[in-house]
Amino acid sequence: MVMMEANLDLKGRMTGGIMGSLMRRMANGESFFQQHIEAVRGDGDCLLSPTLPGAIELIDIGTTRYLLNDGAFVAATSGVEMKSRMQSIGNALFAKSGGWFVLEASGSGKLAISGFGSLFQLDVVAGKDVIIDNSHVVAWDSALHYEVSVTTTGGGGIGGMIGGMINSQTSGEGIVLRFKGNGKIFVCSRNRDAFLEWMKKELSGSKTSR
Repeated sequence: MVMMEANLDLKGRMTGGIMGSLMRRMANGESFFQQHIEAVRGDGDCLLSPTLPGAIELIDIGTTRYLLNDGAFVAATSGVEMKSRMQSIGNALFAKSGGWFVLEASGSGKLAISGFGSLFQLDVVAGKDVIIDNSHVVAWDSALHYEVSVTTTGGGGIGGMIGGMINSQTSGEGIVLRFKGNGKIFVCSRNRDAFLEWMKKELSGSKTSR
């Protein structure tokens, strides 16, 4: 929270009880207690800011539920329920989307998400898979099927996996997520991990040159 008008009250709560708060902590790295802003003395405005520099997007939650990548959650109206959902073993081990658990937004209301840099919306249709770098995925329709891959090309078996890992290293591609079905995906223009690595190199270089 950046600013709020005097008509509003700010409180800290364990949404969903101890277990619900603990699961969200594991899935999204959130604080155990969530901030709740309530209009108790009339309508008022508040300003919110994401942790990383980037755009904020408002999503309608209702018939469509969304899964969120790490750090994507900013805020939600009271009708939106944030809960943790267990992932498959492959996605849990290799995808950077909550480890064993991923955050799911359901219910009814508005959800605010954020990504590093600008945000873009992609539409996935059946028969036309979309492959996205793992670090650029922000949120996606829960109806979409997604799986982790180390290459944009096909190939099964041990040989296919080894070849994919080699191609991933030589192309600089890294881990990608392959989405299938019908639904929307929100992606960000910047790669947080790549930026942090660049910052480390720049800082280490500046120390060496002194």
